[in-house]
Formats: sequence, structure tokens, C-alpha cells
Amino acid sequence: MSRLDTTFDKLKVERRKALMPYLPLGYPTLETSCQLIRAAAEAGADVIELGVPFSDPLADGPVIQHATHVALQNGITLAKCFEFAREAREWGVTVPLVLMGYYNPLLDFGLEVCARAAQASGVDGFIVPDMPPEEAGAFDIACRAYDLDLIFLAAPTSTQKRLRIIADATRGFLYLVSVTGVTGARDQVAAGLGEFIGRVRAITSKPICVGFGIANVESARDVADVADGVIVGSALVSRIGNDNAVKAARTFISELRSGIDANSACA
Repeated sequence: MSRLDTTFDKLKVERRKALMPYLPLGYPTLETSCQLIRAAAEAGADVIELGVPFSDPLADGPVIQHATHVALQNGITLAKCFEFAREAREWGVTVPLVLMGYYNPLLDFGLEVCARAAQASGVDGFIVPDMPPEEAGAFDIACRAYDLDLIFLAAPTSTQKRLRIIADATRGFLYLVSVTGVTGARDQVAAGLGEFIGRVRAITSKPICVGFGIANVESARDVADVADGVIVGSALVSRIGNDNAVKAARTFISELRSGIDANSACA
């Protein structure tokens, strides 16, 4: 059983929802990356998504595009991403760490080498937005060989047939994109999210986590009402682009944690 499986089983027993912040590694500086991972875990994150910066982040909006650009200028590489994960483990971070990044850097690194390095550094899995299940064969094999979860994304436009393919392929959890479009905080949660999650629950018992568009405590609570996990990216990234990055991350994640837990307690 993977660390992700254990985490979601524990949360289910406790009747709590997963909080999953996204941190682009190398932003705002290389030096703060491990501090941010540690702060996120201490503030109540159940799973942490570690962004692997890429020059052409096609699924991301302006906030994360800017952050990844800065990270690349700072000299971030995939190898350094693995080093940051290893350092976080050495610092005592025990929550699941999932690398989220595009396919080209993984392919260039070498898929088998990438999976081996991930396991050695304490990474628990990958999210690859531009890799559908049909194209994942070689990387899926490599991930399975090193006991890593490969997590796939589903969009609101997906048909039931398509959702079944994605749900069958994903491991750890299923990542639902709440809106059609790129990442970025929205004023409110998509009106059809509950219906979308209902369609997915009809075909799988795997944990369902929702990302894209979650801007604040209120929208995080709304998502937690219907999903098993809440993924917060742009709203967090927009808060850490300054000299007080670690304090800002700790404060915002703590607020999200308190809000989601209060919501669960009232359910």
C-alpha cells in the first residue's frame, strides 16, 4: 500500500478531507523551496504537490507561468527537484510528496531513471498534465516498478466512457479539473462541480481530489463538501512571491486547514 493510499484511508476513518497545496520548486528562490515544503507540512497539508517548472506550461495560468519562469531563471532542474524532496524527508517531512510536471523534462531525464530517482528521494508519485493514459505506457511501467503512483486528470467535458478509462488508470487519487481552462483562482467554484463529481463517483471508489480555481477558504470549503481532497495552487503561489514566502505559505495553509476541518466537523 502506497503512502497516498494510507493517507486517504486514514482521512476516511477520521472523516476529514485532504488539503493538497501546490508549490513550484525553485520559487521564489531555490533557498526557500525546502523551507516551504516543511512549512506546508507543519501547517496541515496532507499531501504536497511539488511543481517541476517547465518552459511551456500549457495547463497553467499567468500566476504559475510567472512562478515557473522565475524558477527556471533561478536554475531549477528536475535533478534539483529530487534533491529538494530528499532534503525535505531528511528534515522530517512525512506526508506524501507528488511531483507535478510536464512530460518533456521527464522524457529527457529518462523515464526509468526518473522513476528510480523519485523513489530514492522520497517522492510518492507523479501528476503529468499533458500525458493521457493512452500515452503513459512506458512511464506507467517505470512507476509501478518503483512503487510510485501515477495520477491522471479528468476534465468536466469528459464522457462517461472517458472517465472510466482515466479512473481505471489512476493510482493514489483521481485529479478532477474543476473548470475548462487553465489554472488560476476564480471568484467562485464551478456551478456544475457537484454533478461532475457525482458522475465520477458512479464509476469509481478511488479518492477524488479537485483542483484549478480554488481561491480562498470559502471555495475550499465548498469543494470539501463534495470531494475527498482540495488542491490549491495559484492562490497559494500568488501569496509566496515575496520576502515573507514561508510565513505567507504557513498562514494561508493554516487558514485553509482550519476552514476545511471546521466544515467537516459540521457535516
